Amino acid sequence: MTLRLPDATGALRTYTPRAEPLPARGTPATPLVSRTVFSAAHVVADPYADVSPDGPAAVDWDATLAFRRHLWAHGLGVAEAMDTAQRGMGLDWAGAAELIRRSAAEAASVGGRIACGVGTDQLTGPATLADVRAAYEAQLAVVEESGAQAVLMASRALTAAARGPEDYLAVYGHLLRQAAEPVILHWLGPMFDPALDGYWGSRDLDAATETFLDVIAAHPDKVDGIKVSLLDAGREVALRRRLPDGVRCYTGDDFHYPELIAGDDHGFSHALLGIFDPLGPLAADAVRVLDTGDAKGFRELLDPTVELSRHLFRAPTRYYKTGVVFLAWLAGHQSHFTMVGGLQSARSLPHLARAYELADGLGLFPDPALAEARMTSLLTVYGVAQ
Repeated sequence: MTLRLPDATGALRTYTPRAEPLPARGTPATPLVSRTVFSAAHVVADPYADVSPDGPAAVDWDATLAFRRHLWAHGLGVAEAMDTAQRGMGLDWAGAAELIRRSAAEAASVGGRIACGVGTDQLTGPATLADVRAAYEAQLAVVEESGAQAVLMASRALTAAARGPEDYLAVYGHLLRQAAEPVILHWLGPMFDPALDGYWGSRDLDAATETFLDVIAAHPDKVDGIKVSLLDAGREVALRRRLPDGVRCYTGDDFHYPELIAGDDHGFSHALLGIFDPLGPLAADAVRVLDTGDAKGFRELLDPTVELSRHLFRAPTRYYKTGVVFLAWLAGHQSHFTMVGGLQSARSLPHLARAYELADGLGLFPDPALAEARMTSLLTVYGVAQ
């Protein structure tokens, strides 16, 4: 069967879907050893809940936790309650706290690795630096009590309240001194969240980098690693070469991840990536190849996925979540294409059609016939006759 897919101009073109999925290469039970790899996982909405886009999120907990078990089964860690889970874009702090508690308990039951986002999104209005510290502390307590590793996320409230780099040094220094275990520091660029423009006290990225490094240098024993999401491979490489011994770099660069994970003669990046939500099994296979020392084989597996990732994360980048959930629906990980906050409407039909085509070409769908049928149903809803 062929499908008629709309392109960016609105014209329809013929596409012949893949008949069979690509065979799995690795053994899911085999742990990943050469890199620490987290997939930032999405949440599954409850499609039957009578909620408004600006109301509290209704989450399908069974489907949400089942997706995390899928990632753990392939050897990946789960980065929970990050921006991929729509923190600040449909999922409020009450929902995120429940997600953290449920996912951490599930991780403990199956032996899965988990790290959870700590932010300040319970603050909904103007806030002082004291308010920001207290909000961070409250969320850090929830994550630590759950038994998960903490990821100190960038804070919109801190961006608004800080007067300069010294305020970032003070807030982060306070949090790191009281953290029970080493944390991951997260630098999320404004392409993912415009409200974070000027983070670390400067819009000059060189100056911001120095402040970021000052925070780490003052507390290297409390920093497990950093996650950098600036979509600038050169800047990430330069930054990771300046990290203290024992502090890891987790790439959050969804444009250049194969080269950054493969590394160079001076080092490499681990991974904490939103694109590893739809790429989970393939990404795990690639890292297992890298575990054998075969960097060329790793790149051969992962390089072809970059076109899909760049498509999903194209501007406005913060809406990449729509494509991630769309692919989860096509792959059979959930029964519907609905998102908290109604965000399924954030990308156009041509964008989704291209995402389907690229993912199908990569063999990402365990059941290509199911993906084809679901794509056909979406096209029909949009009035595209087949």
